[in-house]
Amino acid sequence: MSLSQVLNVCPRSALTGLGLVASSSGTAAAAKRSVGRISTLLLSSSSPLSQQQDSRNMSTSPCAYKQCITLENINPAIKLMEYAVRGPLVIRAAAIEKELEKGDKKPFKEVIRANIGDCHAMGQEPITFLRQVLGLVAYPPLFDDKSIPQDAKQRAREILNGCKGHSVGSYTDSNGIEIIRKHVAQYIQDRDGGIPSDHNNIILSAGASGGIKVLMSLLRCPIDGKTPGVMIPIPQYPLYSATIAEFEMEQVGYYLDEANKWGLDISELERSLKEAKKTCAPRILVVINPGNPTGQVLARENIENIIKFAHKEKLVLFADEVYQDNVYEKGSKFHSFKKVLMEMGAPYNQMELCSFMSCSKGYMGECGIRGGYAEIINMCPDVKAMLLKCISAQLCPTTIGQACMDVVVNPPKPGEPSYDLFIKEKNAVLASLKVRAEMVADTFNSIEGFSCNPVQGAMYAFPQIRLPQKAIEAAKKAGQAPDVFYAFQLLEQTGICIVPGAGFGQRPGTYHFRTTILPQPAKLKEMLDMFRAFHEKFLKQYK
Repeated sequence: MSLSQVLNVCPRSALTGLGLVASSSGTAAAAKRSVGRISTLLLSSSSPLSQQQDSRNMSTSPCAYKQCITLENINPAIKLMEYAVRGPLVIRAAAIEKELEKGDKKPFKEVIRANIGDCHAMGQEPITFLRQVLGLVAYPPLFDDKSIPQDAKQRAREILNGCKGHSVGSYTDSNGIEIIRKHVAQYIQDRDGGIPSDHNNIILSAGASGGIKVLMSLLRCPIDGKTPGVMIPIPQYPLYSATIAEFEMEQVGYYLDEANKWGLDISELERSLKEAKKTCAPRILVVINPGNPTGQVLARENIENIIKFAHKEKLVLFADEVYQDNVYEKGSKFHSFKKVLMEMGAPYNQMELCSFMSCSKGYMGECGIRGGYAEIINMCPDVKAMLLKCISAQLCPTTIGQACMDVVVNPPKPGEPSYDLFIKEKNAVLASLKVRAEMVADTFNSIEGFSCNPVQGAMYAFPQIRLPQKAIEAAKKAGQAPDVFYAFQLLEQTGICIVPGAGFGQRPGTYHFRTTILPQPAKLKEMLDMFRAFHEKFLKQYK
């Protein structure tokens, strides 16, 4: 593919913003390398673009449909963005489900969606108290139901009193219902051992993703003519790479240390930043703790060093802490960036920090309800005013999502009617996840060609797989990355849907995949047994 062909598909301005085309001051060699990179992206079978080329014509010729909107005149950044956990493998998985429904014969009875952290879809039961409160706020006649405990009704009344017209069908303040933001602030304060939290620093959002995206959009401004850069861990959660592409910012990857339980090495941050400064202006440092997809839990000393690095380099810290309840390994402990930063004292306690939480993970698993919050500290009041103006254009996050977040941060307390059942259900979910975390890591480490770090936290394993050379050659012949080839073979032969490591990023020459630990224990054992049998067959075929 020539440079002119590439630029016809994706105009130069967008590719430059994504670091895929050299600037005007760059060398011809750099431009040629960029063409290679974007050509690979467009042609790779792991890219959603390549999966759609035949039917939607991603070439430079006019679209077959005579419409006003074509692939040639939409935002080019949208064509570049990818979201691996809902990519081509998942599309194929959905098609297989339809085929099974029609009665097609497969060597399996169902698709096991181990690609995404969707707890309830994998059989987790909702927390009773949470659903009682949501039922009450959505349908107030349930207040007459004597089987619903009084503490659930009291929580629901507080939420409804904060709503205009006492209805969750009304708009709320753009940053969320005030009483819920106050409850969030109290939760953070209690979590962090009494360090104050101001509800005016809280914005409620549609999941953590909504808060992450609006705050990232705030920092899209070029600095000294350079594209703003966002430092993200590799492997990373694809929300970040997709949002960076959508906003035409530059992705700055730093590698986690797989040999050290996916630890974060400060020297690697320094290497990554130094390299990035040649082409962009890094502004944000994203840290995911506990990690997704890698499942590591950062030690306090590590967090302190990250904070010192961000302060020295004048980077805004984004602390993605949505898995803070999900810590399994003995000796591991969640430390919030807010707590550590504040306890370090000046000058670190004056740094800008944006931290994020969600009702989608933890023990709740309420992914579809889309509740979350961001706490933003030490932000200039004038900038915060611009942020509030920005979110006001979106009116408000869903009120049901806000109500769900309220229950998460204000659960039953000892002595209240719902406490015993609530704590029993919560502990049962987390204990089961701990067992499953160990089961997944132990099983993969017992399979030839696999190595898997302990799942210290979160909901995923990210094992490395060493593929035979013949399999790598077969993948190349099929026009697929080796880990993508493996994942498609696994899906077609077993119905297990995973995400190839390429979708999250990995060191060149290594191959991984992400799988959730969420199938219920019996189903998880079945899945792992099928995985082992498939892999043994795969090795025999390609050795």
